[in-house]
Amino acid sequence: MAGDIFQHRERNDDWGGVNWVYDDTRLNLLRCADEKFLMFLCEIVHPIVRSDQAEAQRLVEIFNRHLAADGFEVSPHTHVSGKPIFAARARLQAFGDSAAPARRIADDLSSENISTQITRMESSVTNDPALAIGTAKEFVETVCKGILAERGVALSGGEDIPKLVHLTRRAIGLAVPEKAGDTMRKTLSALAALTQGIAELRGRLGPGHGPHPNAPTAVPEVAWLAVRSAIALGVFLYETHRASFPRRPENIA
Repeated sequence: MAGDIFQHRERNDDWGGVNWVYDDTRLNLLRCADEKFLMFLCEIVHPIVRSDQAEAQRLVEIFNRHLAADGFEVSPHTHVSGKPIFAARARLQAFGDSAAPARRIADDLSSENISTQITRMESSVTNDPALAIGTAKEFVETVCKGILAERGVALSGGEDIPKLVHLTRRAIGLAVPEKAGDTMRKTLSALAALTQGIAELRGRLGPGHGPHPNAPTAVPEVAWLAVRSAIALGVFLYETHRASFPRRPENIA
């Protein structure tokens, strides 16, 4: 088969383009068992086949976005020379349907960025907790920016997550009123505390900066906390925004 591929794709290129792989009866990708198809996907992102790790990670995110509907995921199984070797498995059920409301936001905004963030959180929460924590913060930031854009609030580009959430709360009418009762004040202030907690987790355990050599490493339990908190916060802000700011037909692509 390797000889055939070299002859008809490298020498002559007479197999009608890259889609030959789906019709080849030896692979039988369209009709083979799930295990064989998943193994094929893992081979696509094997470091010997694809040396660019960034490209391999992008492919894994695309795979998992579609595999999620059938309860599977591709994730690192082991490492060789520091590079991940991927294997397929059934997705962790602990995530459940908690991401469903977040995916509705991605659909509503037609946002590939939000969809990718959700997939990344799901796929990395146990295998790369630090990445999941960092992405949780990014998810909240992206949702806030989407809300503020629809509300016509201009940003400088240098706002951190507490500032973004503060601006979003004010834009959707969730600022703490001066005459608010003690219970209302504590409840709304809890949003600020939750935001600060997500930011601090990202700062201490997430990626994007060089940690102290003896700094604690992220663990899946903390990553679950960050991800679920971020989803709860992002969904709450977005649904509150949408309740008082319905999409007009001219704004729907």
